[in-house]
Amino acid sequence: MMDSFVIVGAGLTGAKAAETLRAEGFTGRVILVGAEPDLPYERPPLSKGYLLGQDDRASVFVHDEKWYAEQEIEVLTGRRVTALDRTAHEIELAGGERLGYTKLLLATGASPRRLRVPGNDLKGVHYLRRLAHADRLREALASGGRVVVTGAGWIGLETAAAARHYGCEVTVVEPGPAPLHAALGPEVGGLFADLHRRHGVKLRLGTGVTGFAGDTTVSAVLTDDGEIPADVVVVGIGARPETQLASDAGLAVDDGVRVDAALRTEDPDVFAAGDVASVWQERYGRRIRVEHWAAATNGGPAAAMSMLGRGAGYDDLPYFFSDQYDAGMEFTGWFPPGGYDRVVTRGDGEAFHAFWLAGDRVVAGMHVNQWDEGLDAVRDLILSGRTVDPDRLADPAQPLKS
Repeated sequence: MMDSFVIVGAGLTGAKAAETLRAEGFTGRVILVGAEPDLPYERPPLSKGYLLGQDDRASVFVHDEKWYAEQEIEVLTGRRVTALDRTAHEIELAGGERLGYTKLLLATGASPRRLRVPGNDLKGVHYLRRLAHADRLREALASGGRVVVTGAGWIGLETAAAARHYGCEVTVVEPGPAPLHAALGPEVGGLFADLHRRHGVKLRLGTGVTGFAGDTTVSAVLTDDGEIPADVVVVGIGARPETQLASDAGLAVDDGVRVDAALRTEDPDVFAAGDVASVWQERYGRRIRVEHWAAATNGGPAAAMSMLGRGAGYDDLPYFFSDQYDAGMEFTGWFPPGGYDRVVTRGDGEAFHAFWLAGDRVVAGMHVNQWDEGLDAVRDLILSGRTVDPDRLADPAQPLKS
């Protein structure tokens, strides 16, 4: 009987896993099942080039329909998986159809966290996760007007930059003391605050949202510090992993689906990768979950190799990137909340490196508009575990490779 490898989640992770299975010579059935109506696509453009109107719709897709046909990869779009029967080695789709599998990959991703306040169902309140979300938000921003972004994380700041690109009046409301406070800490978060203020964004920091006002369409954001008029609202308060399918099937779940370094669950025939996976990282001695593009584009192939019995472990350094106005940045490494002692910067507010140090060792680093040196030397510093001289690290005259 022919082996059947089923991938639940037709996003970037799933597409890259399917691609790898065929590239590695797997000749059995490959079935990619996705709840969205579209072929697998990349999500970063949704808050960057596509939202800005600089990239066309076709550019976001990982492959076109012809490619999947040529690779004999069965793509079932608009099909939601409702149950996983590990004993029978089957999944059930909405409507009752069941598909058998030899190996199964959970690549179900994550969904936007909802802001549970009065008025959250008003027209004009947007979330950004899917291509359809980006289509609606791009149209709304192109109309101009007053935009309020709730949440100063990556999605919030990128949509704020896009709104300014369209000439909108933009206010960002954030309960924390600085943008990106949870991700980068107050030191570098303050640099991003300055960037947005220079581009005309109003920041309401230390402010919580209590509701949205309006009859059928939003007209204002209600905060614990007053009311802000709004024609468009974007809610960007993070995402939650889609673990329900795994949990209902009795698989271990914490912040995501728990997997080992080879992306295997406790069931030897079920794997997980991408935004939904809580991956054991030997480097950190714990499981971590990373929601960014690199976890999908690298995790999908790593999971495919494990499904084929050739997995060597997934230990890539976390990586992500962001584009806001004329500032392009890349970040690599990881630290838990409060897991660093100091931040060292070199350069100025327009182009700089930043390093997060714990005990004089670099645990994470990023650059903004420093494309000549980029991240290669930063990765080397992190992976080496060497102690560094913070003063030399801060000196732009000292090459990072030294």
